[in-house]
Amino acid sequence: MEKKITKIGVLTSGGDSPGMNAAIRAVVRTGNYFGLEVYGIYRGYAGLIENDIHRMDNRSVANIIQRGGTILKTARSKEFRTSEGRQIAYNNLKNLGINGLIVIGGDGSFTGADIFSEEFDIPCIGLPGTIDKDIAGTDFTIGFDTAVNTAVEAIDKIRDTMDAHDRLFVVEVMGRDAGYIALHSGIATGAENILIPETKTNIEDIIKNMMEKEKRKKLVNLIVVAEGDDFGGGDAVGKAIKERLPKADVRVCILGHIQRGGSPSCMDRLIASRMGFHAVESLLEGRRNVMVGIMNNKMNYIPLKQALKSKNKIDTNWLKIVKILAS
Repeated sequence: MEKKITKIGVLTSGGDSPGMNAAIRAVVRTGNYFGLEVYGIYRGYAGLIENDIHRMDNRSVANIIQRGGTILKTARSKEFRTSEGRQIAYNNLKNLGINGLIVIGGDGSFTGADIFSEEFDIPCIGLPGTIDKDIAGTDFTIGFDTAVNTAVEAIDKIRDTMDAHDRLFVVEVMGRDAGYIALHSGIATGAENILIPETKTNIEDIIKNMMEKEKRKKLVNLIVVAEGDDFGGGDAVGKAIKERLPKADVRVCILGHIQRGGSPSCMDRLIASRMGFHAVESLLEGRRNVMVGIMNNKMNYIPLKQALKSKNKIDTNWLKIVKILAS
């Protein structure tokens, strides 16, 4: 590949997250400002292989900053995991003269970008687009703030009916491998228990605590569970409580994909715009195989490999806060 960046491609991969469109918009307009040709790659790595690649100008990204999802679509690609598939993808880029790639996605997307870059010597820049906030090297990931606010809004509404009927609600939020959505939304809504993948769930302790509250006639309880909790998620937790507390009016609510959609928050629009701008600058400055993050309100650049290996870990202080405030 040529060393001077002249044409860049941008794609969104993996699960969609609110704010991806703001990042796409920033990449396209920054690239055009610096005189680059910018190409949108549709449906992630699948589109890269199928040559679903189209030139984008400023008008292509007008009126999208407030929209959830991604105008470039996203898809999983088994073929890109093979060397033959990646060769086809490279040939498509080469035929168009694209010599820089910006990938908006999570850990799976970054793994693909890192391998692709090493095989074909094309610089790749990653933007952390995931609602789970499970990538190291950044205080924020695109979509997390919106997802948490969506969860909080839903749980607040559940609390209203919970209070009216003296019910015990188990609310499952997204988070297969990381518990940040459950942790933040649980603290923000005053949950009595927050169950996350990073800690082992002791269901006996939870039930014992519920029994004590039942004796004190505290019938209203809220448990927020990440879907990846080791006990099995919301349904399993709700079933165990129903069996041991037959008098309690236990309900389970799984929020599901509602957390992925919706108009991105101001925070997500801002960080996505900043990251998109600096992703283009990074390519022009000669950076390669790095993720653009934000730490302490400053741009942070971390190798893709490091972002993948050093997953964000939950500070034990958060867990202490949960224990004290829920007592």
